[in-house]
Amino acid sequence: MIDALPNTVPGFDEPLAMLRACHDRIRRQLSVLERLCRHLPEFGCDADARKAALSILKYFDGAAPNHDADEEASLFPRLLDAAGADASALIERLAIEHAELKSLWRVMRPDIAAIEAGKRSVLTPDSVRRMRAAYLSHLDCEEAELFPLAAARLDAAALQAIGAEMAARREATYSPAR
Repeated sequence: MIDALPNTVPGFDEPLAMLRACHDRIRRQLSVLERLCRHLPEFGCDADARKAALSILKYFDGAAPNHDADEEASLFPRLLDAAGADASALIERLAIEHAELKSLWRVMRPDIAAIEAGKRSVLTPDSVRRMRAAYLSHLDCEEAELFPLAAARLDAAALQAIGAEMAARREATYSPAR
């Protein structure tokens, strides 16, 4: 049978596309977070709320740190080597934003964990708005500035090394495209 919907998820041989796809997953989790916040006043920590909270926890405790490491440990240093001054202010700003996003998550995480455990939470619409706004602004900047600069300045060897490191972070096998 022919697969009518082929797998379009980029592989490690396309690290910039993988990072962009990760941004899409972050946006989906932020939408889940927003829906969870609206759900709680009416339904409390019911099964749907606990399931949403678990999804958010899994993403921001697991995938999000890998994504940050992909950028901070693999992409940023290579882009600084390749683009120098053209990249330094942008990378510095994005690294600061990463720290701010991690801080927002550390503050919010206990509330999400409480919801997942079926306990009362003080998750507020304001905290969700702050988290969502900070992430969306950050993602938009990376997509508008960081990724195009990386695509223009990084050579195939640098991209291959980034892809290999991304795979290693996830303990996945990686065979670069030839």
